[in-house]
Amino acid sequence: MKQVNWRKAEERLMVALMRVSLAAAVVALLAILVTITYRGLAGMSWEMISQPPQGGFYIGKGGGVLNAITGSLLLATGATLLAALVAVPLVLLLHAYQPGNAIVAGVRLALDVMWGIPSIVYGAFGFALMIALGLRASLLAGIITLAFVVLPILARSLDEVLTLSPRELRSSTLALGATRLELAGILLRQALPGFVTAMLLAFGRGLGDAAAVLFTAGFTDAMPTSLGRPVASLPLAVFFQLSTPFPAVQARAYAAALILTVLVLSVSIVAHLAMRRLSRHVIR
Repeated sequence: MKQVNWRKAEERLMVALMRVSLAAAVVALLAILVTITYRGLAGMSWEMISQPPQGGFYIGKGGGVLNAITGSLLLATGATLLAALVAVPLVLLLHAYQPGNAIVAGVRLALDVMWGIPSIVYGAFGFALMIALGLRASLLAGIITLAFVVLPILARSLDEVLTLSPRELRSSTLALGATRLELAGILLRQALPGFVTAMLLAFGRGLGDAAAVLFTAGFTDAMPTSLGRPVASLPLAVFFQLSTPFPAVQARAYAAALILTVLVLSVSIVAHLAMRRLSRHVIR
């Protein structure tokens, strides 16, 4: 009787499970894209992307979501830049000045916990912070709150990139007499592809987040004019339009969702291309 090779059987089972998981992910993505595209094209027009809402927009009259597109881009850009001002020095400090001790482990644990916190919790925290500082719903409040959401994404992504960098790079740099600050500069250059990718991924997350800005950025039909004024965003525009009983407005909600999907996919593709291009100059 032929003996069963359990190692090969286990390997075949794992490969089959991975292929099923891959197929499920691809099918789910295609289902989302096909549904949003099919329903979104029905309400898409040049007016949708070139004009802010006009009077009666939410009962089916003219206008578009230019205010929400601009607001989402401003919120995501501001939050990503603000988070980078904290994340980059923090990660460089961990790798250049505090490598491999309990402080590093504690900071990574804190970032992992922050990553897992639902964005609605950040929205509630931002609302409380906004009241404490005497702010009102505005672009500035939305940027600050959204920065908390994207901070762990940016910091942990950059941290993982630096963790994968060769240890010999650190030891040889210090052996040549470089200071810790110079080492931080070399590590930042080494992590440039990952840093750019992390920035784009954080930007994409900021584009699609609704809960964090629901209480802090507010919503308005006007175009953004200042940091102290409320600002619209695409996720909330989709939500408010889908909440109406008018089929024409609901169709435009799917068009707004299609615009948001295209923006996020574009950011993801740019991040992938940037990673491939910049990785050519990285020390392996």
